[in-house]
Amino acid sequence: MFPETETAVLIVQLGGSSMSVETSSVAEPVSKKRKGWGQDKIYTNLSYLTMVLPGAIWLLLFAYLPMPGIILAFKTYRLQKPPADFWIQNKFIYSLIKSPWVGLKNFEYLVLPSNMESTITYIRNTVLYNLLFMVVGLVLSVALAVIIYELTNRFWAKLYHSILFLPYFISWIVVAYVVYALGSANGILNNLFQAIGWQPLEVYKLKSAWPVIFLLANIWKYTGNGSIIYLATITSIDPELFEAAAIDGATKWKQFVHITLPHLIPVIVLLQILAVGRIFGSDFDMFYTLPNGAATVKDVTYTLDVFVYSMLRSGAPVGYPAAAAFLQSIVGFVLILITNYVVRKTRPELALF
Repeated sequence: MFPETETAVLIVQLGGSSMSVETSSVAEPVSKKRKGWGQDKIYTNLSYLTMVLPGAIWLLLFAYLPMPGIILAFKTYRLQKPPADFWIQNKFIYSLIKSPWVGLKNFEYLVLPSNMESTITYIRNTVLYNLLFMVVGLVLSVALAVIIYELTNRFWAKLYHSILFLPYFISWIVVAYVVYALGSANGILNNLFQAIGWQPLEVYKLKSAWPVIFLLANIWKYTGNGSIIYLATITSIDPELFEAAAIDGATKWKQFVHITLPHLIPVIVLLQILAVGRIFGSDFDMFYTLPNGAATVKDVTYTLDVFVYSMLRSGAPVGYPAAAAFLQSIVGFVLILITNYVVRKTRPELALF
């Protein structure tokens, strides 16, 4: 299909005479019907969507599908066998539907006078450890990213970063065995101390040692991984900025303060907003496996996640740990909203939403 052509008259002057030439514009065919907006976007970003797919599947299976279990926090869960005529023959789902509602009774367990002191202790441990990890982890991850970027030999830079990233893939179970081999009563360190005439160090009875152990373990495992995003941000900065600053006589510290840090701030703010949302959670594997169940250091090694798991193992009603976990999620969500609101009021361009 072609639209109607338009006619124009051109006046051409040749010497003293002129003549008119009638021309017509050539119509272009109407383009074919475009694909749908969603189809276009999917095709254009197919490679990115493919990279996101494994994470999206993991999120669906382990974050969204278990969400109906939230109602456990408001029920007295009892495992029951479904009758033969029930629409689904799954004990868990049938029990989830048929268990009686108890309102906020499961939450009351956390604030009973007999449990209040323990609950406050575990909340304190969780929050303080997370704040410590956030601050120290941020400083060391940024410092490591800057140091690797400043290495002129790219081979050694990649090698060092790979070595520092490797601990992220090592299981906490392996780390727990190493800690036990070093710090147990008959461990390597105590044998060494006794050989040189020092008093043995009973790590699994020494409360003051565990904050240091947790901090060192967290740094060892996560600093290399945490530096990746910062290193990617630094490498995206125009090198000419550093060259111009060096010509003007700026030291490496001034280059960091006036060039590197301003480019890192948006990423730092984003990651810290997300970290605040996890401040009432903890790395369960680390806090549960490293102390090896030592009851003598429970006051400094138990976090809310370990408390929830210990309640479940002790035979407490499922509603109690479910209520504690639900409370963690709600508090984390509220903290993200508050933190993002503060950022939006002070630096709107850095807000998460």
